Amino acid sequence: MSGLTTKYLLCCDWGTSFFRLRLTNLYDHQCTGELISREGIAGTFDAWRKTGAATGMSRDNFFRRQLKKQINALGRQLAMNLLNIPVVISGMASSSIGMEEVPYAVLPFALDGSQSSIRHFDPQPDFPHELMLISGVRSGQDVMRGEETQLIGLVTLLTLSGEKTREAIFVFPGTHSKHMYVRDGQLISFDTYMTGELFDLMAHHSILKDSVDLIDLTDFSAPNVLAFRQGVQQATASGILNGLFTIRTNQLFDTFTKAENAFYLSGLLIGTELLPLLAEKGWPLVLCSGSKLTGFYELAIRELNLADRATTIPADLIDQAASRGQAMLFRNQTLKEITR
Repeated sequence: MSGLTTKYLLCCDWGTSFFRLRLTNLYDHQCTGELISREGIAGTFDAWRKTGAATGMSRDNFFRRQLKKQINALGRQLAMNLLNIPVVISGMASSSIGMEEVPYAVLPFALDGSQSSIRHFDPQPDFPHELMLISGVRSGQDVMRGEETQLIGLVTLLTLSGEKTREAIFVFPGTHSKHMYVRDGQLISFDTYMTGELFDLMAHHSILKDSVDLIDLTDFSAPNVLAFRQGVQQATASGILNGLFTIRTNQLFDTFTKAENAFYLSGLLIGTELLPLLAEKGWPLVLCSGSKLTGFYELAIRELNLADRATTIPADLIDQAASRGQAMLFRNQTLKEITR
């Protein structure tokens, strides 16, 4: 591997429904350029089944071809030749519908990256890049792909800024939110919550879709905040199954407008997600959210009286976390290959 001589690294975060490619400087960790698209793993896998498989193209070669298109697009965008620059991929590319399925690492999982499950591919004539595919982590009943690399990068960034955390629960909001329990440099447990996906299902594909208006979920006006807080309280009072139907009755009884009801739904779901943290007394909470969801989670944390042990990580650090984790794993893997 050329990790000790290369200046740049192509860092790819390839999720189920999104794709992000960054050209990262390995010396100063600055992002030179970025390309984002909706060409996620699920869509790419479907395209391979419809076209690639029918022509005899292997799955991994089909994914390489799609990746090469994105690398070429980023090169044109930057007016740079990106040939021979190594590529590191985390996320769903190592899943059963990805480029190649790579076994999960297991708990406890060291956050120095030494226990990461990695598959290495040599350059090929039609894909002149070393490629490193990072797998996820599993517990006895849960799995994740991608968030573990973010966590590795984030812990590295926090350590560099002088913020060492011996023990904490890292909360990563999203379509499938993760609560990751870290102690003494190891991920020891984690839980997944389908918060974002359930919000989308309820707001677009259920009887509740006519009871909410998603026109502006950035409007934290007093009525919307009040509705959100009441949603959080409803989660503590009756649980989610009964609570969801109150969104319907809120509309029938003119308790809230449809826009306010959307905030109520958000409060109900986020409140339900965070409720188990009330029992985790003594554990500091670290909110790891991009700017889109931070306000909602901070409101719910305050409403549940968790704010005295919660810290919010700045959005710019969260944005850097995945590529920093990928760069660290690439360096580790390079050194491992050299010392064999």
